[in-house]
Amino acid sequence: MFNKYSSGVKYSNYKKNISPYLAFGNSWNNTKVKLHQVVKAIIYRLKTGCQWREIPIKQFFRVKYSWNSIYAHYRKWCKDGSWEKLWQALLKEYKSSLDMSSVQLDGTHTPAKRGGEAVAYQGRKKCKTSNMLILSDSKGIPIACSDPISGNHNDAFNLTQNFDSMVTSLEESNISVGGLFLNADAGFDTVPFRNCLFKHDIFDNIDNNKRNGKNDVSLFDEALYKERFVVERTNAWLDAFKAILVRFETKKLHWKALNIIAFCIILLRQL
Repeated sequence: MFNKYSSGVKYSNYKKNISPYLAFGNSWNNTKVKLHQVVKAIIYRLKTGCQWREIPIKQFFRVKYSWNSIYAHYRKWCKDGSWEKLWQALLKEYKSSLDMSSVQLDGTHTPAKRGGEAVAYQGRKKCKTSNMLILSDSKGIPIACSDPISGNHNDAFNLTQNFDSMVTSLEESNISVGGLFLNADAGFDTVPFRNCLFKHDIFDNIDNNKRNGKNDVSLFDEALYKERFVVERTNAWLDAFKAILVRFETKKLHWKALNIIAFCIILLRQL
């Protein structure tokens, strides 16, 4: 029933880890369908990048069902924060599986074809884009992300505010940030951000931005910095989800939720 576009997550994981965090009442003709069927249909759309109306209904449901109902569930779970609560719960449950010997901070830059919220033209990409900051562990598993950022801003835009919100998300997942070693490239080399990390008791290992002149204050460990390149693995994992490879969602809440679902799948695959 499930083909190469499946998430790779076992049914037992759907039932144990996902079902408790997604409200599923009797509206939208739910009496004859199961929650895991709706979730799998959403993940199919995430994996293939197809339009919502092109989801192969008969592949997931044995009764008559509408793509509008699937999309309605998705929007509802975006609006009430269910996807973020799910991700935080998974991180709390399986934090022992994370490798927190160091964490890696990087930014994503995604072409946005339909415009929308947090979208703007980026000269380097020569198109409209949305950006997002992602924090991963030493295995490349995403553990926190920022809200979407318009593409005309670089990674350092509102960096301290965005990182503070990411720290709050980690603390809600019962993950302590004190004593962490953080790797980041030269684009994150700003005095306010280094001060922000110091405030959270995080050791910064940020490559020196030559435009800022010589940095005589912070130490830089090249051997530790090499661990940052696991973000390339993270990017490769995320590129497998076609719906986030190119952004078609106009609402930033819907766009962020697609990324969070991908993060959840990546974490569950590593168990």
